[in-house]
Order: sequence, then structure tokens, then C-alpha cells
Amino acid sequence: MNRHDLPPFHPRRHAIERPDDVAFRISTSSERVTFGQLEVRANQAAHTLRQLGLKRGDHIVIVMENRREFLEICFAADRTGLYYTTASTHLTDDEIHYIIRDCGASLVLVSDTLVERICASAELIQAGCPIMVIGRGLEALPSFTDRAAAAPATPILDESQGLDMLYSSGTTGRPKGVKWALPDHPVGASSMLIELLSGLFGYGLGTRYLCTAPLYHAAPLRHTMVTIRAGGSAVIMPRFDAEAALTLIEAERITHSQWVPTMFVRLLKLPEDVRQKYSLESMVMAVHAAAPCPIDVKHRMIEWWGPIIHEYYAGTENNGFTALTTGEWQRHIGSVGKAKLGVIHICDENGAELPVGAEGEVFFENGHQFEYHNDPEKTASSRNARGWTTLGDIGRLDDDGYLYLTDRKSFVIISGGVNIYPQEVENLLLQHDAVLDAAVIGIPNEEFGEEVKAVVQLVEGREPNEDLSGELVAFCRTRLSALKCPRSIDFRTEFPRSPTGKLLKRKIRDEYHRAQVSK
Repeated sequence: MNRHDLPPFHPRRHAIERPDDVAFRISTSSERVTFGQLEVRANQAAHTLRQLGLKRGDHIVIVMENRREFLEICFAADRTGLYYTTASTHLTDDEIHYIIRDCGASLVLVSDTLVERICASAELIQAGCPIMVIGRGLEALPSFTDRAAAAPATPILDESQGLDMLYSSGTTGRPKGVKWALPDHPVGASSMLIELLSGLFGYGLGTRYLCTAPLYHAAPLRHTMVTIRAGGSAVIMPRFDAEAALTLIEAERITHSQWVPTMFVRLLKLPEDVRQKYSLESMVMAVHAAAPCPIDVKHRMIEWWGPIIHEYYAGTENNGFTALTTGEWQRHIGSVGKAKLGVIHICDENGAELPVGAEGEVFFENGHQFEYHNDPEKTASSRNARGWTTLGDIGRLDDDGYLYLTDRKSFVIISGGVNIYPQEVENLLLQHDAVLDAAVIGIPNEEFGEEVKAVVQLVEGREPNEDLSGELVAFCRTRLSALKCPRSIDFRTEFPRSPTGKLLKRKIRDEYHRAQVSK
């Protein structure tokens, strides 16, 4: 097939025209995956998925660290009409198993370095969902890698556009999959996401993109895949290290990169001689998102890197999107930008639109439509009577239409760019026999932005002490990933409540924030 017969963002175009050009590499490996190799391996994996009986609309779950095969599998699913969920490797076994069951996975692909986590309850899952290993297989779990290596390298005959379905927790506990309808356009056709990211950030043939974060997150996965679809090259770090990132920018002549504010903090904490040691002249755009960036941190990064820092605000849902350049931010300090997808409305608790400057819930009109998998109630709660959608964030608009966020998804804690949902932790603490009630909040943390604190009311007869505090933290750590667990616990004899008995958690959180400011 001639490349001109293919849609504009099909990686096969680049495999035909520039087979030896590098599509991506893992930064700690000497192996560079060319567009030709990516095409062969994605085709072989696509044939294998079909041989296993997977058809358009089926679902796979990928449990894998940043490694070569991760993107090869995603590009295979992307051309076989599948939904693919990339599960965080920091989730507990129970959390991963929940996602596998909830999405109705037809296949789980797990890295050979993580396979023990799945094997712990393989019987539970394998009843309805086979598990295969990426890399070296086991007696009970065959190697997908070995099987794919024997499959044809040519395209499957029924290519069909797939999509990611990533899990984004709400404030009510268990995570929910953000699901879009499978498109009916050919594989590699232009899409809302491709046009948005390429248009805003300039991903294209000359792009050399540095991925600093795990690919199981929405932004790293989507930006990396868009870069490769557009013919650029990606360098993927297995894990973030501040000086290693600077080394890669210089050595790989990186043009584009993406960060969260915690990474900026760690970069700024490097000794001055280390920071000035590396040339960053190749970089034309550094994009950040995922969490509020402290104003002082952003000022210092702009002073160091210059006017190349771009910021955006969006969710996994992609129901709306704002962005702004360095210059715009300097004129609108603290803003997350103007709408680039959808029209922003600020509404009160009754759904009435508020005037410029007033704080309320942020809604997007004419944004991308989505649903929460297996949760019609949550899907309905994300829409108002006019069909506008919200992520539950609180903010305001200025006279020029720039958005300022003043709260994040009500009480979501954002630590190091990762969303932590208090309700899940509160529900767990309430299972402890000493706990009568619990409020989990985020308190300021210089490096991570926020950290998790639990405020606990004990049952009658239990006395607060350091031993009990340690016991409660340990109780959480046996059931949740460490990132979600409280770093500290305070005890109270009573909580503020409304006349109806509802816990007024905002008052508790505001009290801690006021105390921090007054220090």
C-alpha cells in the first residue's frame, strides 16, 4: 500500500516512507524502535489479538511499566478496534483486579516483572479472562510476546480504530472508566484529540518528545502516541529523575516535553551548578498540567527556561480543554488558560450561570461527549439540564475569558500530579473498629503540592495516641497503594456538621489551610 492511500496519522505512513527513522526509545535502553519495527510488531500483536478471538469493541487491560512493548501493544489495540485500559502499577492487587472485572476485559497483558501481582488471584480472573505475559511466560501463563513473534508482520485485513478507556476515580470511591464511542473513521484518520494536541503544541515530523511520566496516565500516553502518529520521535523515561531528564534534553536534542509541578520543584532543587551544566537550547516547548503549579515555582521555571512553558487544564474525559502560553500566563497570573475545546460556563449550585469574576462550578458546552463505564448515575451527574458537562472543579473567569481554578474536583487531593480521592480512604478508615467518622483532606506539601491527612473521630472508649495513629496508617497501607494513604492523622472529639447532620469537610480543610498560611 502506498503511503498516500493511508489516513494522515497512521504510523504505517512513516514506516513506508522512513522505515529506519526512530519512532521511540526507552531512555535507559540502547535499543531504538524504528517506524519499520513498530509497524511489524504492532501488526504481529494485532494478528495475535484476532487469533485469540478479540473483535471490535472488546477490551484489554495492560499492566506494565514503561518498556518497549507498552507502546507496541497500544498501537496494536489501536488498529484492531479494541478498548485498551492501561492500569497504574501503583494500584494494589485488589484495585487492579477490580478494574479488570469492571471493564469486562477479554484479555489481560501483564509484564513479566509484575506477573506475581496477577498470579496472586489468577483463579479469580481466569474464569472469564485469560492472562498472558509480556516477556518471559510461565507454565500457567503463556507468553504473548512469543506468540506474537510467530504471527504475520503484514496488516490484519479488518483494521478498525480503537481507543483507550482509562480509569479516572470520582469522589465516591472506586474508579470509573472514561468511555467514548468507538469512531467509525479509518485507523489513523484525524481526530479531535490529534487536531487539538498537534495544533496547540506543534507535534509533527521534527518533534523530539520527552515523556517524563508513566505511560499508564492519560496525558503521557496520549501525547506520546500523537507524537508518533504525527511522525515525531519519543524518548520515554522508565521513571523520573531530575538530572537524568536534563541529560536527555541535551543528549537527545529534545524539542518538546511534558511535566507536572512536582517535577519542576525537583528540577529547581538541583544545585545551581548542576542546573547550569546542561544545554536546553533545543527545547521549544515545555508543557505542564495535572495539578496547580505554585506561582513562585512557575516564575522561577520561566526565568530558567524562558518563554517556552505552556500550561493546560483538562481531564481524562476531554470534555473541555484550556491552554495558555508563557506570555499569556504572565498577563493572567494563576490562570490555566482560555478554552480551546468547548465553551466555558461558571454556574452556581442551582445551575444558574454566574457573571464574570464569580466562583462556581466549571462547565463546558459543546465539548467532547463521554460516559462513565457501568455508572449511568455518575454520567448523569456530570451534566446539567442544558447538556453542559463538568468535572466538578470550581473556578472563575476574568474579563478576557481566562479560567482560574479555585478548587479541584471538590476535595480531590493532587499529590505529585496524581489524583487521590478522599472518599475511598475515608470509606476504608470507617472499616476500622476504632473509627466513628473520618475526613480525609489535602494539606500543602512543598515538594508534592499536597499530601494526605486524615482527621478522625474515635468511637467511645478509644483514646487517641501515637500507637493508634500508626495502627490506622498501617491499616490503610495494607489495602491501598501507599500514595493514597494518610501521612499523618489528627484526632477530634467532634466534627462540624450541617443542621441535617452532613459532615462539613470543607470547613475542616479550610481550617488547616488557614493555619498553614498563618505560619
